[in-house]
Order: sequence, then C-alpha cells, then structure tokens
Amino acid sequence: MLKMNQLAVERYEAWLADPSIDAATKEELAAIRGNDKEIEDRFYRELEFGTGGLRGVMGAGTNRLNVYTVGKATQGLADWTVAKSSKPSVVIAHDSRNNSPEFALESALVLAANGVTAYLFQSLRPTPQLSYAVRALGATSGVVITASHNPPEYNGYKAYGSDGCQLVPADAAQVIGAIKAITGFDQVKRISREEAESKGLLRWLGDAEDREYIRTVAAQSLNSTLLKGGLGQDLSVVYTPLHGAGNMPVREVLKEAGLTNVHIVPEQEQPDGYFSTVKSPNPEEREAFTLAIKLGQEVNADIIIGTDPDCDRMGAVVRNNEGEFVVLTGNQSGAIMVNYLLGTLKERGQLPANGVVVKTIVTSEMGGDIASSYGAEVVNTLTGFKYIGEKMTQYEQTGDHTFLFGYEESYGYLAGTYARDKDAVVASLLICEAAAYYKSQGKTLYDVLLELYAQHGYYMEHLESRTLKGVDGVQQIAAIMQDWRNNPPTEVAGVRLQQVLDYLPGLDGLPSENVLKYLLEDGSWFCLRPSGTEPKIKVYFAVRGQSLDGAKAAIQSLTENVMKRVDSKA
Repeated sequence: MLKMNQLAVERYEAWLADPSIDAATKEELAAIRGNDKEIEDRFYRELEFGTGGLRGVMGAGTNRLNVYTVGKATQGLADWTVAKSSKPSVVIAHDSRNNSPEFALESALVLAANGVTAYLFQSLRPTPQLSYAVRALGATSGVVITASHNPPEYNGYKAYGSDGCQLVPADAAQVIGAIKAITGFDQVKRISREEAESKGLLRWLGDAEDREYIRTVAAQSLNSTLLKGGLGQDLSVVYTPLHGAGNMPVREVLKEAGLTNVHIVPEQEQPDGYFSTVKSPNPEEREAFTLAIKLGQEVNADIIIGTDPDCDRMGAVVRNNEGEFVVLTGNQSGAIMVNYLLGTLKERGQLPANGVVVKTIVTSEMGGDIASSYGAEVVNTLTGFKYIGEKMTQYEQTGDHTFLFGYEESYGYLAGTYARDKDAVVASLLICEAAAYYKSQGKTLYDVLLELYAQHGYYMEHLESRTLKGVDGVQQIAAIMQDWRNNPPTEVAGVRLQQVLDYLPGLDGLPSENVLKYLLEDGSWFCLRPSGTEPKIKVYFAVRGQSLDGAKAAIQSLTENVMKRVDSKA
C-alpha cells in the first residue's frame, strides 16, 4: 500500500475511534471498510483554502465537507478573529445547497462558543449580500456556506475579512495556520442555539438588512429615470435563479430600477439543493438555460439572464441576427457592460480622470481595450475576485484611483463599492438596463457586440477543462503543469511563441500562483491553471482576428493544438 494510502487509512481509523464523532458518521465510514480507493479519496488530505475558500464533496472524511471539517475551520477562524478584535463579530450566510443551513448554524454556534457575536441570516441569501453585510455591520469577518456553481454533491465555506473581501493569501495563511493547530475535534468549542441566543452571541438578520442591500444595489442604476419612464416596461426579460439564492433580490432590484416586464422560469424558481432541472447549476453552460430559452421564445424575450446558486455569477442569453438565442460568454457580457457603463458616464461628463477597470489575467483584453478607449486605466489581477476586491480596498484607502468596474471571464462582475465580491444582482441590473437602453436605439446586445468587434478587433476566447479526481488526478495535474513549465513550445499552431509568463515565483507584483501564460507573436495567448475549487485543470485561450470567421478558425486551431498535448498527459 502506498505511503499516502497508509496515511489515509490511519486517519480513517482515527475517525472511527474518535469519541467526538457521532454514530451516524461512523456508520457511514464503517460501510466503506475495505474499500481502499474510497478511503484514500476521503482521507488522503485535508481540505484547504483555495481560490474560493474551503470546498469539497459532502460526506464523512478529512477530504469532505461535513460538520466536523466546518467546525474545525470555524474554530480556526474564531481564533484568528478573536486575535483581530476586542469585540469580534462574524456575519454568516448560506445558499440553497443541501446542508447549507446546518453548516451555517454550526459555524454560528462554534463562533458563539468562542465569544464571537455571530450574525446569521434567517434563510438563503446571495454571497454578495454577505460581503455587503460585513461592511455595513462593521463585522470582523464573514462566512458564506456555498459551493457556487459546482455540482450538487459539493458544498463550501468562504471566509471574508472586515472589508467584505474574501481572505487574501496573507490572511488565509494565518487562518489555515490556526486550523492546523487544532489537532482534534474535541478542541472545537460549541454551545447550544438557546445559550448562544440568550447571551446575545447569535443574532438573526432578515428583512431590514435585505431592504438596505436592495436599495444599495438599485442605486447603481445609470438610467432608472428612463427605465421608469417607459423603457423598463418595453424590455421583455426572462430570469432563472437556477434553484438558488437570486430569486428574491434579482427580482426586487429589477423592479426597483423600473424593469417590470420580467418572467421567471417557474420550474427553477424555488430553492432545490439537488438542482433537479439541470445537469449543473452553472450559467456558463447553455444547457442550464434550456427551460429559460423555451420560456423566452414563448414571451418573445429580448434578454434571458440566469444566476448560480449563491447568486454571484450571472449569465446572459440574447438573440443573434438570425433571431436565435445565443449564450454570451463572460468576456462578451463584461465587454458590453464596460462599454455601457463607461460610455454613459463619459456622455454625462461623470467619468473620473483616475477611473480604473480591474480584471483578471485570464480575462479577455477586449474589455480592457474598450476601457482604455474611454481613458480609464486597466489593472490585471490573479484569478479570483478576492484579488479584485483587494485592489478596491487599496484604492479606497489611498484615493489614487476611482473603481468603476471589476470582472472576470467566469461570469463574475461588480459595479459600485458597496461590496468586495462579484454580484450577480447588480450584473443582472446592468445587463438588462443596457439591453433596454440599446433597444431604445433599435439595437440588440448582439448588435452592440458586433459593433465593438468592428471597433476594437474580433476577440474570441475559449475555455477547456479536464476533471481529474483523487490522488491520481492531483498527480496528473502536477505532471501537466511540470511538462509545460519545463518544456515550453517554440511555436503553437504555426505561430511562434513570444513570451512565457510563469506566475509561480510571483510576477508583476502579484502573489505566487501556479499559473502559466503563453503569449504568441500574433497577439493570441493561452493559459494553464489548476482550479482552486474543483479537481480540474483549466486551459484558457484567446485570439484577436480581423473577422469573426477568422477569429473562430484561429481559436479552434489554437485549442486543438494545445489540448492534444495536455490530454496526452491527462
């Protein structure tokens, strides 16, 4: 048996012998005795904070999300929080996933046992509302229980700092250190709900906080006067919350802004931790919009929008010139919103001289080119919205820049400074508002996209990912990265390599991250990056062509060439 396998077995046996572990969990573990592969997968490692915090498949084991791993993580967070403040408090929210309410309450009771005031939302809420609430309540930290757009067997635990931003590497390292210092579950403190409430250490959040959040997001509207004057009634919108937390806030914000012709996909309106109407609750995928497109055809929709379970990602579907519904990529939606936002501000003479748009290194350069054409500065960060949020806090402290918009290709956007995380609620508002504004000019969002291509170049992007699970998957992903790092190509798809950007040692003032980006002489690029939230390796591609067909051909050729080598190691 491999050394790592033996370690997994030792951890497995320790859980079975631990008096802190409940009988139901031990029964689940006893059922896999003798199944070395399953034991190894559940125990070969402990979940660690990645791009999106703690995330994994639910179940018993150190490599699973359960009340014990959640409790241990919360104890570490509590120790860190107590050291940060004399009056520590933490805001907690959760999405619609199975076990999310239970994990959220467990987190609150562990915090309360440590003398930390826990503010807990009464039911599911969007992740960006958690970020907003941390700031609004002046809390020391925040927690949201979610696995974003992952499949239903997953759940997760995101931790936030006092600025409402997910923990950046330095803070995350401190929390991880505090978690690792906990050697047994008997060291995790916990009190009952009744005791926590009676001591004022568990406080519930609800309608009042919702109203403030809705009001704040709706205030980001650029054309509410026009919308309420008739534009908002003319635009036909279909919305699906994909069984998640967006149903109430998205509808309320659109209504508040004046967008009233909104149709909700009934089959996907209510929370459902199994996401039973879709293969995956991911607005990046066309399949997730099957029911929404059907409704869109029935009501002659101008735009279809969908949000993921914790409502931090927004996908949009619009009609092309043939009248067919097409799903916009995150890069395309981002470019449209950058153009609408900055164009409107410039037209009104409200575009600040020190305005900045922040995006990630794997996000298309198209949005950056658009921002630059309006005179705004463009700043790149590593993947993960926490790095965008970190920049926002820096700008707030120094006053050197005025934050205008932040986005990443994975359907995450933020306008306004009320939060420090991507917000599908405000993104839904802005993309619908843009659709209404351009419709008043006789244009669809697809028309606008073609105009932007003609003006800035025909940018085309693509993402490939390979899921490689378990110990073998970890090793395969490492082998792929090592192969490309140690043996860079001289040319790809007939185009010479110009430069390799290796972010592992730290580059351009950014923290260390295991990412490789290859720049080709024709301006195209591709990037390899292990996912921080799933057992995947992701490969990003981008080209800029002279025509739409030329860009499509170039991206296909680049993708096929690179993935042939990636797959040979997978």
